[in-house]
Amino acid sequence: MKRAQRPPVVVLGLVCAAGLAGCSKPAVEEVESKAAAAVTTLTLAPQTVEGIVAASGTVNAAPGADWTITAPEHARIVEMPKAEGDRVKPGDLLVRFEIPSMATDVATQRAGEQAAQARVDNAQANLTRLTTLVDHGVAAQKELEDARRDLNEAQAALAQARAALQNANVVESRTIVRARFPGIVAKRGHNPGDMVEATSADVVLRIIDPARLQVVAAVPIPDLPRVQVGKAARILVPGADEPERGKVLSRPAAVEPTGISADVRLSFDAPTRLAAGTPVRVEIIAEQHPNALAVPVEAVIHEDENTFVMIAGDDKKAHKRKVTVGLTNAKTAELTGGVKAGEAVIVQGQQGLPDGADIVQAK
Repeated sequence: MKRAQRPPVVVLGLVCAAGLAGCSKPAVEEVESKAAAAVTTLTLAPQTVEGIVAASGTVNAAPGADWTITAPEHARIVEMPKAEGDRVKPGDLLVRFEIPSMATDVATQRAGEQAAQARVDNAQANLTRLTTLVDHGVAAQKELEDARRDLNEAQAALAQARAALQNANVVESRTIVRARFPGIVAKRGHNPGDMVEATSADVVLRIIDPARLQVVAAVPIPDLPRVQVGKAARILVPGADEPERGKVLSRPAAVEPTGISADVRLSFDAPTRLAAGTPVRVEIIAEQHPNALAVPVEAVIHEDENTFVMIAGDDKKAHKRKVTVGLTNAKTAELTGGVKAGEAVIVQGQQGLPDGADIVQAK
């Protein structure tokens, strides 16, 4: 008896099911790509780094070059030929005051001096006469002693009268004011015919010598030890293209215990066209480090107590480098360790840039 033949098992479905993955195309991997960061670099090269003491100041006339003229006492101005802005030279008439009481006082004191002189002459003549009479036994010794006393008193009175006349003449001489030095009329507070008072607030004229202008700068007290006489300085005026050059003339020997700044006086290296009273900014060069490596202060990254810069490597990647910082001013920071000349430091685009990031030079 023949065995029944079993039908073949169809496994195509299983093969296809098992081979579906092999029959289809493999999935494409997702590759993350980032563009290189654009940066600006600076190649380190030796340069001079300056330590700056900055302060605000005002242009002022030097001592003896600023003269404020006031009346010697209550007076009337009778002559004042110079206007504001006019130049004056030594000896020029500036103001003539009229003080009627002063002229009367001089005449009175002169008359008093003449009377005192006449008294001395009479006392001297009397002493001479009595000396002869005593020598001849005609007059008593007491009369001679009285004559000597009268002469001494007359001479003392004459000395007082002459002093009073001299004082009156000095005061009278102040009614005419002439220029002491070459300068410019900086202020004219009155006109001929005006009555003026003998007070510092009632200014008649102010004369300034423009060739002797200086700067008085208010330097913070903690910075004073860095300021030395003779140090170079830059004097900056808002709107000016170039600073003017100067140097430190004097620094204070004492400061107020409760003060926050003290005055430092500076001179101009060349004649200045600035006017007295002009506000300026002053940069005193307190220290200089030649042959230093330095970068703009913006290139330095601060993290806690550490400082870093980003170096642009030959592999076109940014490398974070720990550095030590030396002399620093408002624009420049000296790097005293961690870098060497010839390396390229990233000075723009370094903020937030991770270590090892791809970089490209900004256009």
